[in-house]
Amino acid sequence: MAYRIQGETGEWEVVIGLEVHAQVISNAKLFSGAATAFGAAPNSQVSFVDAGFPGMLPVINEFCVQQAIKTGLGLKAQINLRSVFDRKNYFYADLPSGYQISQFKQPIVGEGTIILDLADGATREVGIERLHLEMDAGKSLHDQHPSKTYVDLNRAGVALMEIVSKPDMRSPEEAVAYVRKLRTIVRYLGTCDGNMDEGSMRCDINVSVRRPGGPLGTRTETKNVNSMRFMHAAIEYEAQRQIELIEEGGVVVQETRLWDTAKGVTRSMRSKEEAHDYRYFPDPDLLPLVIEQELVDQIKASLPELPDDKKARFMEQYKLPSYDAGVLVAEKARGDFYEEVARGRDPKVAANFVIGDLLGALNKTGKDITESPISAADLGGLIDLIADNTISGRLAKDVFALMLETGKSAAVIVDEKGLRQVTDTGAIDAVIAQVMDANPDKVAEYRSGKDKLFGFFVGQVMKASQGKANPALVNEILAVKLKG
Repeated sequence: MAYRIQGETGEWEVVIGLEVHAQVISNAKLFSGAATAFGAAPNSQVSFVDAGFPGMLPVINEFCVQQAIKTGLGLKAQINLRSVFDRKNYFYADLPSGYQISQFKQPIVGEGTIILDLADGATREVGIERLHLEMDAGKSLHDQHPSKTYVDLNRAGVALMEIVSKPDMRSPEEAVAYVRKLRTIVRYLGTCDGNMDEGSMRCDINVSVRRPGGPLGTRTETKNVNSMRFMHAAIEYEAQRQIELIEEGGVVVQETRLWDTAKGVTRSMRSKEEAHDYRYFPDPDLLPLVIEQELVDQIKASLPELPDDKKARFMEQYKLPSYDAGVLVAEKARGDFYEEVARGRDPKVAANFVIGDLLGALNKTGKDITESPISAADLGGLIDLIADNTISGRLAKDVFALMLETGKSAAVIVDEKGLRQVTDTGAIDAVIAQVMDANPDKVAEYRSGKDKLFGFFVGQVMKASQGKANPALVNEILAVKLKG
Protein backbone atom coordinates (compact mmCIF):
# COMPACT_ATOMS: atom_id res chain seq x y z
CA MET A 1 0.00 0.00 0.00
CA ALA A 2 1.35 3.43 -0.97
CA TYR A 3 2.67 5.63 1.83
CA ARG A 4 0.45 8.70 2.28
CA ILE A 5 0.33 11.50 4.85
CA GLN A 6 -3.11 12.73 5.85
CA GLY A 7 -3.24 16.53 6.03
CA GLU A 8 -6.08 18.88 6.94
CA THR A 9 -7.04 19.22 3.26
CA GLY A 10 -6.49 15.65 2.07
CA GLU A 11 -3.75 13.16 1.30
CA TRP A 12 -0.15 14.04 0.40
CA GLU A 13 2.66 12.07 -1.17
CA VAL A 14 6.31 12.54 -0.18
CA VAL A 15 9.05 12.52 -2.84
CA ILE A 16 12.58 11.70 -1.68
CA GLY A 17 15.99 11.79 -3.33
CA LEU A 18 19.26 11.10 -1.54
CA GLU A 19 22.83 12.28 -2.00
CA VAL A 20 25.06 9.85 -0.14
CA HIS A 21 28.66 10.79 0.60
CA ALA A 22 30.68 7.58 0.92
CA GLN A 23 34.31 7.82 2.01
CA VAL A 24 36.55 5.76 -0.27
CA ILE A 25 38.60 3.03 1.41
CA SER A 26 42.13 4.13 0.58
CA ASN A 27 45.34 4.59 2.57
CA ALA A 28 45.95 8.02 1.00
CA LYS A 29 43.79 11.02 0.10
CA LEU A 30 42.37 11.80 -3.33
CA PHE A 31 45.01 14.33 -4.40
CA SER A 32 47.80 13.90 -1.83
CA GLY A 33 49.76 11.18 -0.07
CA ALA A 34 48.50 12.13 3.42
CA ALA A 35 47.08 9.28 5.52
CA THR A 36 43.33 8.72 6.05
CA ALA A 37 43.19 6.67 9.29
CA PHE A 38 40.19 7.46 11.50
CA GLY A 39 40.83 8.78 15.01
CA ALA A 40 44.29 10.31 14.46
CA ALA A 41 45.31 13.40 16.48
CA PRO A 42 43.86 16.63 14.99
CA ASN A 43 45.82 18.07 12.06
CA SER A 44 48.32 15.19 12.09
CA GLN A 45 47.38 13.90 8.60
CA VAL A 46 47.58 17.06 6.50
CA SER A 47 49.76 17.69 3.44
CA PHE A 48 50.54 21.12 1.93
CA VAL A 49 47.92 20.33 -0.76
CA ASP A 50 45.24 19.62 1.87
CA ALA A 51 46.13 22.81 3.74
CA GLY A 52 45.70 24.92 0.59
CA PHE A 53 49.29 26.22 0.45
CA PRO A 54 49.88 28.37 -2.65
CA GLY A 55 51.46 26.61 -5.62
CA MET A 56 50.79 23.08 -4.36
CA LEU A 57 49.57 20.86 -7.20
CA PRO A 58 47.07 17.98 -6.77
CA VAL A 59 48.05 14.53 -8.05
CA ILE A 60 45.20 12.06 -8.64
CA ASN A 61 45.21 8.85 -6.57
CA GLU A 62 44.76 6.03 -9.11
CA PHE A 63 43.47 3.60 -6.50
CA CYS A 64 40.60 5.97 -5.57
CA VAL A 65 39.64 6.12 -9.25
CA GLN A 66 39.56 2.31 -9.40
CA GLN A 67 37.39 2.21 -6.26
CA ALA A 68 34.90 4.61 -7.90
CA ILE A 69 34.78 2.47 -11.05
CA LYS A 70 34.26 -0.66 -8.95
CA THR A 71 31.37 1.01 -7.10
CA GLY A 72 29.80 2.15 -10.37
CA LEU A 73 29.96 -1.39 -11.72
CA GLY A 74 28.43 -2.69 -8.47
CA LEU A 75 25.53 -0.29 -9.05
CA LYS A 76 25.17 -1.56 -12.63
CA ALA A 77 25.89 1.97 -13.80
CA GLN A 78 27.45 3.56 -16.87
CA ILE A 79 31.22 4.11 -16.50
CA ASN A 80 32.31 7.29 -18.28
CA LEU A 81 35.72 6.78 -19.87
CA ARG A 82 36.30 10.54 -19.86
CA SER A 83 35.44 12.70 -16.84
CA VAL A 84 36.48 16.14 -15.65
CA PHE A 85 37.41 17.52 -12.22
CA ASP A 86 35.96 20.94 -11.44
CA ARG A 87 36.52 23.55 -8.78
CA LYS A 88 33.44 24.18 -6.63
CA ASN A 89 34.08 27.57 -5.06
CA TYR A 90 32.87 28.50 -1.59
CA PHE A 91 34.50 29.98 1.47
CA TYR A 92 34.57 28.36 4.87
CA ALA A 93 37.20 27.96 7.58
CA ASP A 94 37.55 24.19 7.08
CA LEU A 95 38.18 24.62 3.31
CA PRO A 96 41.53 26.45 3.28
CA SER A 97 41.94 26.58 -0.51
CA GLY A 98 38.54 28.29 -0.93
CA TYR A 99 37.34 25.60 -3.33
CA GLN A 100 36.52 21.90 -3.32
CA ILE A 101 37.78 19.72 -6.17
CA SER A 102 34.70 17.84 -7.36
CA GLN A 103 33.02 16.76 -10.61
CA PHE A 104 30.07 18.60 -12.08
CA LYS A 105 28.91 18.11 -15.67
CA GLN A 106 31.12 15.13 -16.51
CA PRO A 107 31.22 12.64 -13.59
CA ILE A 108 33.12 9.35 -13.59
CA VAL A 109 29.91 7.26 -13.26
CA GLY A 110 26.53 7.84 -14.88
CA GLU A 111 23.10 6.25 -14.45
CA GLY A 112 22.57 2.97 -12.58
CA THR A 113 20.01 1.17 -10.39
CA ILE A 114 19.56 -0.24 -6.91
CA ILE A 115 16.95 -2.86 -5.99
CA LEU A 116 15.40 -2.16 -2.58
CA ASP A 117 14.42 -5.04 -0.29
CA LEU A 118 11.35 -3.87 1.65
CA ALA A 119 10.05 -5.19 4.98
CA ASP A 120 6.95 -6.80 3.44
CA GLY A 121 9.12 -8.88 1.10
CA ALA A 122 8.47 -6.65 -1.92
CA THR A 123 11.29 -5.20 -4.03
CA ARG A 124 11.49 -1.80 -5.69
CA GLU A 125 13.90 -0.26 -8.17
CA VAL A 126 15.48 3.14 -7.49
CA GLY A 127 17.51 4.94 -10.13
CA ILE A 128 21.03 6.25 -9.60
CA GLU A 129 21.58 9.60 -11.29
CA ARG A 130 25.39 9.69 -11.01
CA LEU A 131 28.44 8.97 -8.89
CA HIS A 132 31.23 11.49 -8.80
CA LEU A 133 34.55 11.73 -6.98
CA GLU A 134 35.36 14.72 -4.81
CA MET A 135 37.63 15.73 -1.95
CA ASP A 136 36.15 16.14 1.52
CA ALA A 137 36.44 19.36 3.52
CA GLY A 138 37.94 19.56 7.01
CA LYS A 139 35.91 19.58 10.20
CA SER A 140 34.90 22.57 12.32
CA LEU A 141 34.78 21.79 16.05
CA HIS A 142 32.42 24.09 17.92
CA ASP A 143 32.49 22.32 21.29
CA GLN A 144 36.18 22.65 22.23
CA HIS A 145 36.09 26.24 23.47
CA PRO A 146 33.33 28.56 24.76
CA SER A 147 34.00 31.32 22.23
CA LYS A 148 36.21 29.83 19.49
CA THR A 149 35.80 27.29 16.71
CA TYR A 150 38.67 24.89 16.14
CA VAL A 151 39.46 23.40 12.72
CA ASP A 152 40.78 19.87 12.12
CA LEU A 153 42.02 19.32 8.56
CA ASN A 154 42.65 15.56 8.84
CA ARG A 155 39.54 14.94 6.73
CA ALA A 156 40.40 17.65 4.17
CA GLY A 157 41.22 16.01 0.85
CA VAL A 158 39.90 12.56 1.78
CA ALA A 159 38.30 10.89 -1.26
CA LEU A 160 34.50 10.82 -1.30
CA MET A 161 32.10 9.23 -3.72
CA GLU A 162 28.90 11.28 -3.92
CA ILE A 163 26.18 8.90 -5.04
CA VAL A 164 23.07 10.77 -6.18
CA SER A 165 19.75 8.95 -6.48
CA LYS A 166 16.83 9.91 -8.65
CA PRO A 167 13.77 11.22 -6.72
CA ASP A 168 12.24 7.73 -6.83
CA MET A 169 11.58 7.05 -3.15
CA ARG A 170 8.13 7.61 -1.66
CA SER A 171 8.45 6.84 2.06
CA PRO A 172 10.97 7.06 4.93
CA GLU A 173 11.12 3.24 4.90
CA GLU A 174 12.17 3.20 1.24
CA ALA A 175 14.88 5.79 1.92
CA VAL A 176 16.25 3.72 4.81
CA ALA A 177 16.10 0.55 2.66
CA TYR A 178 18.02 2.42 -0.07
CA VAL A 179 20.86 3.48 2.24
CA ARG A 180 20.95 0.03 3.84
CA LYS A 181 21.26 -1.62 0.41
CA LEU A 182 23.84 0.91 -0.81
CA ARG A 183 25.86 0.35 2.36
CA THR A 184 25.72 -3.43 1.84
CA ILE A 185 26.93 -3.10 -1.77
CA VAL A 186 29.93 -0.85 -1.00
CA ARG A 187 30.92 -3.08 1.92
CA TYR A 188 30.79 -6.19 -0.31
CA LEU A 189 32.93 -4.32 -2.85
CA GLY A 190 35.38 -3.07 -0.22
CA THR A 191 35.08 0.51 -1.52
CA CYS A 192 33.61 2.13 1.64
CA ASP A 193 33.31 0.76 5.18
CA GLY A 194 29.84 2.32 5.63
CA ASN A 195 30.50 3.36 9.24
CA MET A 196 27.93 6.11 9.62
CA ASP A 197 28.93 6.79 13.23
CA GLU A 198 32.47 7.64 12.05
CA GLY A 199 31.17 9.89 9.27
CA SER A 200 32.42 7.68 6.45
CA MET A 201 28.87 7.49 5.09
CA ARG A 202 26.48 10.40 5.47
CA CYS A 203 23.35 11.54 3.66
CA ASP A 204 21.85 14.74 2.31
CA ILE A 205 18.08 14.21 2.09
CA ASN A 206 15.98 15.99 -0.54
CA VAL A 207 12.30 16.06 0.43
CA SER A 208 9.26 17.57 -1.27
CA VAL A 209 5.53 16.90 -1.01
CA ARG A 210 2.73 16.87 -3.57
CA ARG A 211 -0.79 15.64 -4.10
CA PRO A 212 -0.60 11.94 -5.09
CA GLY A 213 0.60 11.78 -8.70
CA GLY A 214 0.65 15.57 -9.05
CA PRO A 215 3.54 17.82 -10.18
CA LEU A 216 6.69 17.87 -8.05
CA GLY A 217 6.75 20.35 -5.19
CA THR A 218 9.63 22.57 -4.04
CA ARG A 219 12.29 20.51 -2.26
CA THR A 220 14.47 21.17 0.73
CA GLU A 221 17.81 19.53 1.44
CA THR A 222 18.64 18.31 4.96
CA LYS A 223 22.42 18.01 5.24
CA ASN A 224 24.79 15.45 6.75
CA VAL A 225 22.43 13.00 8.44
CA ASN A 226 24.58 10.17 9.79
CA SER A 227 22.20 7.45 11.00
CA MET A 228 19.26 5.59 9.49
CA ARG A 229 17.12 6.32 12.55
CA PHE A 230 17.75 10.07 12.16
CA MET A 231 17.07 9.80 8.41
CA HIS A 232 13.66 8.26 9.03
CA ALA A 233 12.78 10.89 11.64
CA ALA A 234 14.08 13.81 9.53
CA ILE A 235 12.00 12.76 6.49
CA GLU A 236 8.84 12.34 8.57
CA TYR A 237 9.32 15.71 10.26
CA GLU A 238 10.23 17.63 7.11
CA ALA A 239 7.32 16.20 5.09
CA GLN A 240 4.87 17.09 7.87
CA ARG A 241 6.37 20.59 8.18
CA GLN A 242 5.98 21.25 4.45
CA ILE A 243 2.38 19.95 4.39
CA GLU A 244 1.35 22.15 7.32
CA LEU A 245 3.08 25.16 5.74
CA ILE A 246 1.32 24.70 2.38
CA GLU A 247 -2.08 24.02 3.98
CA GLU A 248 -1.78 27.23 6.02
CA GLY A 249 -1.22 29.22 2.82
CA GLY A 250 2.57 29.41 3.02
CA VAL A 251 5.19 28.54 0.43
CA VAL A 252 8.01 26.00 0.76
CA VAL A 253 11.35 27.71 0.17
CA GLN A 254 14.17 25.81 -1.55
CA GLU A 255 16.83 25.81 1.14
CA THR A 256 19.44 23.82 3.00
CA ARG A 257 18.39 22.59 6.45
CA LEU A 258 20.02 20.76 9.36
CA TRP A 259 18.59 17.94 11.48
CA ASP A 260 18.58 18.90 15.16
CA THR A 261 19.00 15.54 16.91
CA ALA A 262 18.26 16.98 20.36
CA LYS A 263 14.93 18.59 19.41
CA GLY A 264 13.93 16.19 16.61
CA VAL A 265 13.33 19.01 14.11
CA THR A 266 14.89 20.34 10.90
CA ARG A 267 16.23 23.90 11.08
CA SER A 268 16.92 26.33 8.26
CA MET A 269 20.65 26.67 7.57
CA ARG A 270 20.83 28.79 4.42
CA SER A 271 18.94 29.44 1.20
CA LYS A 272 19.67 26.69 -1.30
CA GLU A 273 22.58 27.48 -3.58
CA GLU A 274 22.28 26.84 -7.30
CA ALA A 275 25.16 25.50 -9.38
CA HIS A 276 26.07 28.98 -10.59
CA ASP A 277 26.51 30.15 -6.99
CA TYR A 278 29.49 27.81 -6.71
CA ARG A 279 31.06 29.15 -9.93
CA TYR A 280 32.09 25.70 -11.13
CA PHE A 281 34.88 25.57 -13.71
CA PRO A 282 37.30 22.79 -14.78
CA ASP A 283 40.27 22.60 -12.42
CA PRO A 284 43.23 24.05 -14.37
CA ASP A 285 45.68 21.89 -12.38
CA LEU A 286 44.08 18.60 -13.46
CA LEU A 287 43.77 17.16 -16.95
CA PRO A 288 40.52 15.38 -17.90
CA LEU A 289 40.50 11.88 -16.43
CA VAL A 290 40.68 9.35 -19.28
CA ILE A 291 40.14 5.67 -18.46
CA GLU A 292 40.88 2.73 -20.75
CA GLN A 293 38.02 0.27 -21.34
CA GLU A 294 40.53 -2.50 -20.61
CA LEU A 295 40.84 -1.25 -16.99
CA VAL A 296 37.05 -1.20 -16.60
CA ASP A 297 36.88 -4.78 -17.93
CA GLN A 298 39.61 -5.94 -15.53
CA ILE A 299 37.80 -4.41 -12.54
CA LYS A 300 34.49 -5.90 -13.68
CA ALA A 301 36.07 -9.36 -13.90
CA SER A 302 37.36 -9.01 -10.32
CA LEU A 303 34.01 -8.07 -8.74
CA PRO A 304 32.82 -10.31 -5.90
CA GLU A 305 29.38 -11.93 -5.89
CA LEU A 306 27.07 -9.03 -5.03
CA PRO A 307 24.13 -9.10 -2.57
CA ASP A 308 21.30 -9.48 -5.13
CA ASP A 309 23.15 -12.29 -6.94
CA LYS A 310 23.98 -14.02 -3.66
CA LYS A 311 20.36 -13.75 -2.50
CA ALA A 312 19.11 -15.31 -5.75
CA ARG A 313 21.67 -18.12 -5.41
CA PHE A 314 20.72 -18.81 -1.77
CA MET A 315 17.06 -19.09 -2.78
CA GLU A 316 17.93 -21.42 -5.66
CA GLN A 317 20.71 -23.50 -4.13
CA TYR A 318 19.45 -23.76 -0.53
CA LYS A 319 15.71 -23.36 -1.27
CA LEU A 320 15.47 -20.55 1.28
CA PRO A 321 12.54 -18.12 1.34
CA SER A 322 13.23 -14.55 0.22
CA TYR A 323 13.23 -13.17 3.77
CA ASP A 324 15.81 -15.66 5.08
CA ALA A 325 18.08 -15.17 2.08
CA GLY A 326 17.81 -11.37 2.42
CA VAL A 327 18.81 -11.43 6.09
CA LEU A 328 21.76 -13.74 5.41
CA VAL A 329 23.23 -11.69 2.55
CA ALA A 330 22.81 -8.30 4.28
CA GLU A 331 26.45 -8.60 5.39
CA LYS A 332 29.08 -10.46 3.41
CA ALA A 333 30.54 -12.08 6.55
CA ARG A 334 27.05 -13.27 7.53
CA GLY A 335 26.52 -14.99 4.19
CA ASP A 336 29.95 -16.64 4.39
CA PHE A 337 29.24 -17.84 7.95
CA TYR A 338 25.91 -19.35 6.89
CA GLU A 339 27.43 -21.19 3.94
CA GLU A 340 30.00 -22.81 6.21
CA VAL A 341 27.27 -23.90 8.65
CA ALA A 342 25.03 -25.21 5.84
CA ARG A 343 27.74 -27.18 4.04
CA GLY A 344 26.53 -30.82 3.96
CA ARG A 345 23.63 -30.07 6.33
CA ASP A 346 19.94 -29.21 6.13
CA PRO A 347 20.09 -25.61 4.80
CA LYS A 348 16.78 -24.54 6.39
CA VAL A 349 17.82 -25.82 9.85
CA ALA A 350 21.14 -24.00 9.42
CA ALA A 351 19.32 -20.79 8.44
CA ASN A 352 16.98 -21.03 11.43
CA PHE A 353 19.91 -21.35 13.84
CA VAL A 354 21.94 -18.53 12.25
CA ILE A 355 19.01 -16.10 11.92
CA GLY A 356 16.83 -16.97 14.89
CA ASP A 357 19.27 -18.11 17.54
CA LEU A 358 22.70 -16.68 16.73
CA LEU A 359 21.78 -13.29 15.24
CA GLY A 360 19.13 -12.85 17.94
CA ALA A 361 21.75 -13.43 20.65
CA LEU A 362 24.33 -11.19 18.94
CA ASN A 363 21.83 -8.35 18.51
CA LYS A 364 21.19 -8.33 22.26
CA THR A 365 24.88 -7.73 22.92
CA GLY A 366 25.41 -5.31 20.02
CA LYS A 367 27.86 -7.64 18.24
CA ASP A 368 28.03 -8.69 14.61
CA ILE A 369 28.75 -12.13 13.15
CA THR A 370 32.52 -11.52 13.04
CA GLU A 371 32.49 -11.30 16.86
CA SER A 372 30.41 -14.45 17.38
CA PRO A 373 31.54 -16.55 20.37
CA ILE A 374 30.31 -19.61 18.44
CA SER A 375 32.22 -20.49 15.27
CA ALA A 376 30.49 -21.69 12.11
CA ALA A 377 32.13 -25.11 12.58
CA ASP A 378 30.81 -25.42 16.15
CA LEU A 379 27.28 -24.36 15.16
CA GLY A 380 27.42 -26.96 12.39
CA GLY A 381 28.50 -29.50 15.00
CA LEU A 382 25.39 -28.73 17.06
CA ILE A 383 23.16 -29.32 14.02
CA ASP A 384 24.98 -32.65 13.39
CA LEU A 385 24.08 -33.80 16.92
CA ILE A 386 20.39 -33.16 16.18
CA ALA A 387 20.62 -34.91 12.81
CA ASP A 388 22.14 -38.10 14.27
CA ASN A 389 19.65 -38.14 17.20
CA THR A 390 22.34 -37.53 19.83
CA ILE A 391 20.17 -34.69 21.20
CA SER A 392 16.63 -33.51 20.52
CA GLY A 393 15.77 -30.18 18.92
CA ARG A 394 14.52 -28.92 22.27
CA LEU A 395 17.71 -29.88 24.10
CA ALA A 396 19.70 -28.25 21.30
CA LYS A 397 18.38 -24.86 22.46
CA ASP A 398 19.82 -25.46 25.94
CA VAL A 399 23.12 -26.63 24.46
CA PHE A 400 23.23 -23.53 22.24
CA ALA A 401 22.79 -21.27 25.27
CA LEU A 402 25.70 -23.03 27.01
CA MET A 403 27.85 -22.72 23.88
CA LEU A 404 27.23 -18.95 23.90
CA GLU A 405 28.09 -18.75 27.57
CA THR A 406 31.17 -20.98 27.66
CA GLY A 407 32.56 -21.00 24.12
CA LYS A 408 32.72 -24.82 24.29
CA SER A 409 31.65 -27.09 21.43
CA ALA A 410 28.26 -28.83 21.47
CA ALA A 411 29.83 -32.29 21.73
CA VAL A 412 31.85 -31.32 24.83
CA ILE A 413 28.79 -29.78 26.53
CA VAL A 414 26.59 -32.81 25.76
CA ASP A 415 29.19 -35.15 27.30
CA GLU A 416 29.88 -32.93 30.32
CA LYS A 417 26.18 -32.45 31.13
CA GLY A 418 25.09 -35.97 30.25
CA LEU A 419 22.56 -34.67 27.73
CA ARG A 420 22.82 -37.49 25.23
CA GLN A 421 19.37 -38.47 23.95
CA VAL A 422 17.82 -41.67 25.25
CA THR A 423 17.09 -44.06 22.37
CA ASP A 424 16.90 -47.20 24.52
CA THR A 425 13.31 -48.39 24.03
CA GLY A 426 13.38 -50.24 27.35
CA ALA A 427 14.24 -47.05 29.23
CA ILE A 428 11.53 -45.12 27.38
CA ASP A 429 9.02 -47.95 28.13
CA ALA A 430 9.78 -47.53 31.84
CA VAL A 431 9.23 -43.75 31.80
CA ILE A 432 5.95 -44.14 29.88
CA ALA A 433 4.71 -46.77 32.35
CA GLN A 434 5.59 -44.41 35.22
CA VAL A 435 3.64 -41.51 33.63
CA MET A 436 0.60 -43.70 32.87
CA ASP A 437 0.57 -45.10 36.42
CA ALA A 438 0.61 -41.53 37.79
CA ASN A 439 -2.31 -40.42 35.60
CA PRO A 440 -4.88 -43.26 35.45
CA ASP A 441 -7.81 -40.81 35.02
CA LYS A 442 -6.16 -39.22 31.97
CA VAL A 443 -5.47 -42.69 30.51
CA ALA A 444 -9.15 -43.57 30.91
CA GLU A 445 -10.23 -40.30 29.29
CA TYR A 446 -7.85 -40.85 26.34
CA ARG A 447 -9.17 -44.39 25.82
CA SER A 448 -12.75 -43.09 25.90
CA GLY A 449 -12.02 -40.93 22.84
CA LYS A 450 -10.20 -37.81 24.04
CA ASP A 451 -7.38 -38.04 21.47
CA LYS A 452 -6.19 -34.51 22.25
CA LEU A 453 -4.70 -35.82 25.52
CA PHE A 454 -1.93 -37.50 23.51
CA GLY A 455 0.08 -34.25 23.62
CA PHE A 456 -0.28 -34.18 27.41
CA PHE A 457 1.32 -37.63 27.71
CA VAL A 458 4.16 -36.72 25.32
CA GLY A 459 4.89 -33.63 27.43
CA GLN A 460 4.87 -35.59 30.67
CA VAL A 461 7.24 -38.24 29.30
CA MET A 462 9.66 -35.63 27.96
CA LYS A 463 9.53 -33.82 31.32
CA ALA A 464 10.16 -37.03 33.25
CA SER A 465 13.14 -37.86 31.01
CA GLN A 466 14.50 -34.28 31.37
CA GLY A 467 14.06 -33.82 27.63
CA LYS A 468 16.45 -36.64 26.81
CA ALA A 469 13.97 -39.17 25.40
CA ASN A 470 13.92 -39.44 21.63
CA PRO A 471 10.65 -37.67 20.66
CA ALA A 472 9.97 -39.91 17.66
CA LEU A 473 10.32 -43.06 19.79
CA VAL A 474 8.19 -41.54 22.57
CA ASN A 475 5.37 -40.87 20.09
CA GLU A 476 5.66 -44.33 18.56
CA ILE A 477 5.68 -46.27 21.88
CA LEU A 478 3.02 -44.07 23.53
CA ALA A 479 0.61 -44.64 20.64
CA VAL A 480 0.82 -48.40 21.26
CA LYS A 481 0.75 -48.29 25.09
CA LEU A 482 -2.22 -45.90 25.34
CA LYS A 483 -4.37 -48.13 23.14
CA GLY A 484 -4.07 -50.67 25.95
